Amino acid sequence: MTRAQLVGVLIGLAIVAALTVLRANDPQLLRFAREITFDEYQRLAPRPFEDLPVRVVDIDEASLREFGQWPWPRDRLAALVNRLSEMGAAVIAFDILFAEPDRLSPRTVVRDVPGIEPALLQRLPDNDEIFAGAIAGKPVVLGFGLSNEGSYRPPIKAGFAFTGESPFDAPPRLTAATPLRPEFEASAAGLGHISLNPDSPSAVVRAVPLLLSDGEQLYPNLALEALRVAQGASTYLLAGATDVPDTITHIKIGDFNVPVTAAGELWLYVSEDRAERYVSAGRVLAASGGPPDVGAAVEGSIVFVGTSAAGLLDIRTTALGHNVPGVSLHAQTVEQILSGRFLSRPDWADGLEILSIAVAGSLLVMLTTFVSPGVALACGLLITGFALAASWIAFLYAGLLFDPLAPILAGLVTHFAATAYRFLVTDRERRVVRRAFGQYLSPSLLYRIEHTHNALRLGGDDRELTIMFVDVRNFTEISERLAPTEVVGFLNTLLDALSRDVIENEGTLDKFIGDSIMAFWNAPVDVAGHPSKAVRAALAMRETLARLNDKDAFGFGAEQRVAIGIGIHTGLACVGNMGAEAHFNYSAVGDAVNVAARIEAACKEVGFDILVSETTAKLAGRCALLEAGALGLKGKSTRTRLFGVVGDESFAASDAFAELLEVHRRLVDALRARSTDSRRILGVVKLKASALAPGLSDFYRRISRRGDHFIDEPTAKDAAGE
Repeated sequence: MTRAQLVGVLIGLAIVAALTVLRANDPQLLRFAREITFDEYQRLAPRPFEDLPVRVVDIDEASLREFGQWPWPRDRLAALVNRLSEMGAAVIAFDILFAEPDRLSPRTVVRDVPGIEPALLQRLPDNDEIFAGAIAGKPVVLGFGLSNEGSYRPPIKAGFAFTGESPFDAPPRLTAATPLRPEFEASAAGLGHISLNPDSPSAVVRAVPLLLSDGEQLYPNLALEALRVAQGASTYLLAGATDVPDTITHIKIGDFNVPVTAAGELWLYVSEDRAERYVSAGRVLAASGGPPDVGAAVEGSIVFVGTSAAGLLDIRTTALGHNVPGVSLHAQTVEQILSGRFLSRPDWADGLEILSIAVAGSLLVMLTTFVSPGVALACGLLITGFALAASWIAFLYAGLLFDPLAPILAGLVTHFAATAYRFLVTDRERRVVRRAFGQYLSPSLLYRIEHTHNALRLGGDDRELTIMFVDVRNFTEISERLAPTEVVGFLNTLLDALSRDVIENEGTLDKFIGDSIMAFWNAPVDVAGHPSKAVRAALAMRETLARLNDKDAFGFGAEQRVAIGIGIHTGLACVGNMGAEAHFNYSAVGDAVNVAARIEAACKEVGFDILVSETTAKLAGRCALLEAGALGLKGKSTRTRLFGVVGDESFAASDAFAELLEVHRRLVDALRARSTDSRRILGVVKLKASALAPGLSDFYRRISRRGDHFIDEPTAKDAAGE
């Protein structure tokens, strides 16, 4: 691990730790995003509507048109109670506050009339007494609201039993309630609060508090109390976590066991707002007992009385994004309990999500640092897909709410932060490598250099290289016939094509010297079998040049073909970055480089386009080679034995080349022995060579004049390097 990588890992892990702490603190923005995610789940798969015995008697616009504006006098509400009771309603729950005296009561209306006799006033009907008498002895549940003033607490109509410690501090707080008329309190079978989301800053109702607490007593909500009265139950049984104080896990009401949050809230799993859920209050109050379908809908049902009329300000927003009457959410709460289709967010969900941020974030930091941002991104996408799929499946099949968004967002932040650091710091050296070598190396070699520490340090190393020099024949003559721009075009076409053969065979392009190319193998990184790869590159250049000539790529016409000479030598050289810290070239120097250059120059004398040294020939594998003699190269005290490259391994294995090689060896032996038989053998070998490779004609035409090159002992002239 490099220092830059270590710093990158530490920075990445610090970011992961910060994101983990942020999620543990659970700021409002993350909670909002989590709630939006759960809303989307409900929109994709809402709770199916079922025809359960729950109805809303709706004081709708039609009812107000028929019976007058709201508020109705309470004798009319008494008539509504009586009618619903006659129809067989199991419970009648009012989502309406009865905090003030009925101002439309006849006794109230005439009370302030001057001269009214008290006896006459007492004989006038009182709507509050009528309503209290109507609900007395009937399964009627009244609602109360929350207040910021006073200290009123409604009476409790049911008992509470606990398994474990009493969880009075778990539910939302009830500081004060809106007072109910005393006669209503006494006559009602049950009392429940009607607040749907008292502590939530959101307008969307997602969780309904089934209980409120003042620290000493618990108060059920309207839906819970309606369900209790419908079953004739007298007690709520509350279960809490044994290892966590002041929590509630379940509430048992008669035959129903309801899973709740630690604060006693029910995650509301809503269904579409269907017309089948509603019955118009006007139809219930219709003469002659109302239509038959109304009686069938009400019979045996838990009935909630409320209003959907515009202007009465009881419209709420559900997780589905629908605006519905508040009373319908009380009905949906009971429907959800009756259907047994609950949503729950386990107590350990927060811990799991925090842990997933820490683990996934750390994994992404390691992958981004040590593998590649692409692999890290792919893994991040897999983690994202898994988180989304797991969260969705848990919701769909188990009603469990797990937040996939926080781990995904944390993973994105971690990945892009680690990627940015790697790009700006860790990969800076690799970008320098690409700028220096991108045009001169094959992608595989470039990748290996990028992952080699200190690949671009200034200085050189002694290592075995295979060096190649390539030169264009008769370039001076060609350039004299062309304009300067045409010369440039010719060189670009030729050198670009030839350099590709070097790169494709894992060579390093050192430099272009006018019409020449210098390349080498086995640096900056090791290249296995580098002599044979250099020879294959030379053979590829021969074929490339033939194709360019055949299609007249240079525009010289079919009568003039471009030729090249290639010299290859394997030996020890110093290779590295040479120059200044700010401006350097990667190159090789040494005697082996000079030998390769001299071998390329010898191609003219030998009359062959590819020559290799004896060292390269021994290491190049089973290529088709012909001995070309030992030449005195400039600057060398001894002669250098050279070989002409005829073809690759498959060519060397052919019967035709085997025959040529046999005759060639006889010719070489005759030249070494200064035998007069060499002329006869030369004639034979020329015939075989012309049939096998036309390019050998010039080689054999000159070989008779170079008999001294095949004599083992160098002459004085050879030793002088002339």
